[in-house]
Amino acid sequence: MNLRGKRTLVMGLGVHGGGLGVARWLLRQGALVTVTDMAAPEALAAPLAHLDAAAARLGASVCYTLGAHLADDFTSSDLVVINPAVRPDSPWLALCRQAGVLIETEMTLFFRVCPGPILGVTGTKGKTTTSLMLAAMLRKAFPDTVAAGNLRVSALEALETITAQTPVVLELSSFQLERLGEVGLSPRYSLITNLSADHVNWHGSMAAYARAKAQIFAHQGEDGVVVLSTTDTGPGSLIWPQAGYRGHLIRYDVTPGANTDAGITADGTLTLAGAPLAHGNDIRLPGTHSRANALAAAALAHSFGVGPAQIATALRSFTGVEHRLELVCEIDGVRYINDTTATNPAAALAALEAITTPIVLIAGGADKELEFAELGRAISRRVKALVLLEGSATQRLNQQIADSANPQSATRNLQSISGPYDRFEQAITVAQGLAEPGDTVLLSPGCASFGMFRNEFHRGEEFRRIVHGMAVTPPSETETA
Repeated sequence: MNLRGKRTLVMGLGVHGGGLGVARWLLRQGALVTVTDMAAPEALAAPLAHLDAAAARLGASVCYTLGAHLADDFTSSDLVVINPAVRPDSPWLALCRQAGVLIETEMTLFFRVCPGPILGVTGTKGKTTTSLMLAAMLRKAFPDTVAAGNLRVSALEALETITAQTPVVLELSSFQLERLGEVGLSPRYSLITNLSADHVNWHGSMAAYARAKAQIFAHQGEDGVVVLSTTDTGPGSLIWPQAGYRGHLIRYDVTPGANTDAGITADGTLTLAGAPLAHGNDIRLPGTHSRANALAAAALAHSFGVGPAQIATALRSFTGVEHRLELVCEIDGVRYINDTTATNPAAALAALEAITTPIVLIAGGADKELEFAELGRAISRRVKALVLLEGSATQRLNQQIADSANPQSATRNLQSISGPYDRFEQAITVAQGLAEPGDTVLLSPGCASFGMFRNEFHRGEEFRRIVHGMAVTPPSETETA
């Protein structure tokens, strides 16, 4: 793409690095860059400083419209690159279409210019862990493998290191995939970890969310590969066949003894193409979902040409991902685990299944219009004490827990509910006071983070900071009262 001298608008600089990476890449292509973001300048201070520094090194400059959007910025541009979370019915995009302005995203640009093979990973939960696990396996055979996408790593900025032989692992969100589908782009190699309700308030329906996920393989050719779970009995089981598999379909299953391409035996041995790969206990991450992620990644890596021995070595050495069932520390016999990226009920359910010790759960937050009934039952049955965070979804979650079982039920384990708290440190201190040696204090909110935090990563970073502080300074009696 020849972008030199093109008037280019970046819609949404953000704080995760995606917009920053796009803008810096456009500057290097010689484009005339304007950035527009509804956030105020002070909220974007760090990315603005980085972008200005990059422009200065290139002898260029960037124009900014911050705290608002202006119609003229959109209609006078040759190209608008939008943040993937911009809704398709945005009036600003309607302006672009009326003016004949080309609309792209970081991912659509990347797919058009990337010289190397792309392996895409998506799913409702587990996609980050699976993406990085897949990249670790690929690096055993292809040391230059790049991992980017929805990982707070700019794919466009990695282009300089990518050749025609460089495998590129991309974690792809439903937002990114919907945009890719609109222009008929899918990665040649694709994987869907699982599908459950999420982002329904954005997509409009569960079926629309599933169709967005299906774009990861919907536009593959006959040489494409797609890895899917055989245990998906939800909307995905209806959507995937309708989307069609023109390439090679690989199935995996964590049901012991299932007849599938990648599976697990009754004694816990992971198998690939019918041959033993590794034992489930070799995986250093807890929970059945971690074994499912491992099987899915192994199946796709093997299809790309990575040997079973190399895959097994990567599995044994993979220690996990920050903010995902991340052990922060142990204080007085209590383990503190950061699972802040559990922003939907399905992810929180997976965390409750993975942890075998008594749990003091910190949950609640902003509403994504998801169903909490199953999570409410699991909390009532599995959690010892619940500490709620203030947020628009918290009351609904609390009501589902109350409706899940009466206090005299034999299956009810929940002893107390505290909160909701609008101060995170207070919530963590209360959780500390409720925990006993051998317990786990688990941050797995099951909700979005907006309101109290900038995003879920900010929530996890604050959890780590506060917990590490508690390890140094024991709480006073007044703090725990």
